[in-house]
Amino acid sequence: MVQDGYTRVESPVEIEALLEALSEPGGASLQLGEGSEPLPVLLAEQRAGEELSLDISAIREVAGELQRGKSFRLLGQAQGKMVRTPELAMQECRQQDGRLVCRCPYPYHLEVLQRRETFRARLRLGMEVGAILRDGEGKRVQGDLKDLSLEGCRLELPLSASSLLAESPLPLDIELCFPDGTRCSLRGKARHRRVDTERQAVMAGFRFSGNGPDQERKLWYLVREIEQEAARHVEGGEASRLPSLLFQGAAASGPEVGRRSMKAYATPMARRLSRIAGYLDAQMLELRDGNEVDGVQLSRHADRLLLLHEEDHEALLFASHCLHDESWLVGHGLGMAVHLLDLVGRVSVPHELRKALVACAMVHDLGKSLLPDDVWQRASPEEAWPAELPEHVARLEKRMEGCQWLSSAVFGSVVRRVNERLDGSGYPAGLDGEALGELERAAAVVDVVDTLRRPLGGRPAWPVGAIYRYLLDHDQAFDQRWVKRYIRRFGLFPVGSLVRFAGGRLAWVQGVDDQGRPARVQLTESIDPPGEALGEVLLGEVVQRLGEPLEEVRVGPKVESETADSQK
Repeated sequence: MVQDGYTRVESPVEIEALLEALSEPGGASLQLGEGSEPLPVLLAEQRAGEELSLDISAIREVAGELQRGKSFRLLGQAQGKMVRTPELAMQECRQQDGRLVCRCPYPYHLEVLQRRETFRARLRLGMEVGAILRDGEGKRVQGDLKDLSLEGCRLELPLSASSLLAESPLPLDIELCFPDGTRCSLRGKARHRRVDTERQAVMAGFRFSGNGPDQERKLWYLVREIEQEAARHVEGGEASRLPSLLFQGAAASGPEVGRRSMKAYATPMARRLSRIAGYLDAQMLELRDGNEVDGVQLSRHADRLLLLHEEDHEALLFASHCLHDESWLVGHGLGMAVHLLDLVGRVSVPHELRKALVACAMVHDLGKSLLPDDVWQRASPEEAWPAELPEHVARLEKRMEGCQWLSSAVFGSVVRRVNERLDGSGYPAGLDGEALGELERAAAVVDVVDTLRRPLGGRPAWPVGAIYRYLLDHDQAFDQRWVKRYIRRFGLFPVGSLVRFAGGRLAWVQGVDDQGRPARVQLTESIDPPGEALGEVLLGEVVQRLGEPLEEVRVGPKVESETADSQK
């Protein structure tokens, strides 16, 4: 017996059989050091008693460490057991038909763990499994599966689930809903939960109860399929790995299940945009767990955002102000992407550059999630920024090595230099106007406007007029050509503003005319973020029906307003 409950296997025949099982697609992972994240690897060949050949094409970034002698283990599951090798070291790595293949010594023993239930399969970015949680009285909430084992699971649920979890000491019904329509019903008792108020979510762990042999077999199948699909996602859709049927296609019937699907949204476009918000939210959590930005998923969601913009750009602008339950970094990333695209990417810009523009804008601030909240949430345009704040740029850049499809010029402008200023007062390099091109000048304006339009930490949202004045007053820091272009493009009452009109009515601006005046509005009776209970939509003749727009009404902890006269 070795530590951690593993048993030592020394039989040559058993070692060969276990390694043969690990050679199946998705069967093996490589771990650099105890506690580090297992990485996808293919056990390409075993020469019994001599050496193993490993295909590490999916993790080329660790080749240098391995060639310098960094030790590693191979991990996997075989014959209902968790299997790991002793620590090994690479002997040689070489290119072979476009693949990176390495040799290492053959292990003369393996370590196996009989308790399969200790293995927890984690869903990776791009894998979506819905979950429905019910109590004995018919109350239900919808959420997302995050990991699964034979013993239990972890679900991400809306904040509203807190009461259900607190009020139900008995096991709850858990139904897992896979993309192909497969459903699995279980019983489980909540063991722990962690509330994330910024993301309006609860992460809850459950321990299953009353599972018989049939259910255990079903769970083990689901765990293996999740792990197989997770290996494909790590490799960015590596064709050599067979996809799991559970994740192919969509359910043939029934409503979509997930934490966001149960929410009410102000418009159909806002609901569609929430899917991209879900991706950004999951990507942010991946970064916090030490993983990189997934280039494939970023590409797919940038394409989706471009399609939404082409379909109805003003509906998309309004939708970017409707996702008030999302975290600040997610909302800002989407707001930045939509407004920057609308300002500079509408005409005469090749598709690939527009896509890179959107992708970089969506993730440009996610590096802040790797800093303490009080560092980035207390940053103010009127005060010196915290000394640690510039670190977020380099931290994100290190995690984007898998996004080689991005234009380096666009990446440099929208991610690396968006916080630079013409007078050299920005970060991270303190560049001045001579070193800053047109795109970073435009991006800086869009970034500041969207940042200040959103409440952050203890700072309330700024009125649009005050933001415009700030940019115009700081003409040494911001390119005034782009400031004026922004004001002309979006107007004094931009899409997403709540406006009080001369007739006394409140309405959300959903479209503006060529002069930047409200041309499409939706009436509302309350000073609340836009939800599903909005009123009549007025298209054209807005001034004739409601009178002149008088003031923007800010929505937030402190409801304040500013007149149109003071905005000018």
